[in-house]
Amino acid sequence: MRSVPRWALLSSGCAPLLLVGGWTVAALLEGPAYDPVTQTISVLAAYGAEGSWVMTAAFLALGVCHLLTAWGLRPAAPAGRVALAGGGVAAFGVALVPAPSSGGSLRHGAVVVVGFTLLALWPVLAAVRRGGVPWGLRLTPSVAVTALMALGAVWFLVEMGRQGSAGVAERLVTCLQSTWPLVVVASCLRYAGDLGGQSGEHAGSGGSGGSDVSDESDETSAPPSR
Repeated sequence: MRSVPRWALLSSGCAPLLLVGGWTVAALLEGPAYDPVTQTISVLAAYGAEGSWVMTAAFLALGVCHLLTAWGLRPAAPAGRVALAGGGVAAFGVALVPAPSSGGSLRHGAVVVVGFTLLALWPVLAAVRRGGVPWGLRLTPSVAVTALMALGAVWFLVEMGRQGSAGVAERLVTCLQSTWPLVVVASCLRYAGDLGGQSGEHAGSGGSGGSDVSDESDETSAPPSR
């Protein structure tokens, strides 16, 4: 099992903080005209929005975090790492192809769909199908998280269609997508720590056993005293 560098804990931990902090500050700058319950995050980064620069910076920083985390998650399956990195690139696309001030945008919508899809699939693609792996890379929790993200995406589309609580649905899904890399990294580091502790215990017990054998050997070989 290849190790995960500790800096991956920083990159994965910053992702949800930057995303939530970005939309919080951008919404405050936008003022009461923005409704976080019914309006999407993309509205905050749209052309002409008061807090567009904050939300754009948050998307760019989120993309960097996902790219770094994908690079550091060496125990994960390669397909999952590529999907996570692709989600980071999609975050760049969301920032560089913002939504218009009014109406929809096919280009922006396509980038959002690609990002949602990659970040929903990366947990199951990153799963390692063998025993003795960190919890976050096991197949069962990975499939469960991917299914939960897919259900959240369906909920978001339903709310968009009926002009309901699309903002709430989007925020819950994106929070889950930005937090799961942190869960995986933390589980990998804990797994490595547990293995290190077990190795230390075995080494200690082996060393003491060797000392006992040596002592017994010395006593046996010593000449009898007269």
